Amino acid sequence: MNIADITYAHSVIAFQVNVAPVVAHQGGWDELLLIAIPIVIVIGLLAVVKRRVERAATQSQSVSDTSISADTDADLA
Repeated sequence: MNIADITYAHSVIAFQVNVAPVVAHQGGWDELLLIAIPIVIVIGLLAVVKRRVERAATQSQSVSDTSISADTDADLA
């Protein structure tokens, strides 16, 4: 076998997208966001739900207080 008989594959021009910086460690801030964002969303949703429950309880209590006080006034008269 002669060196002149060796053929090499032709160069192929390819388009490569460099995604390494996107998925590589960025000093920890990107991992922090992956954890912190869902936690902040859950805390925010819990705060909204708590406000709604407290508002509903206050309205329910005010309605029942009104009916109870109306009944006691009628009993006293």
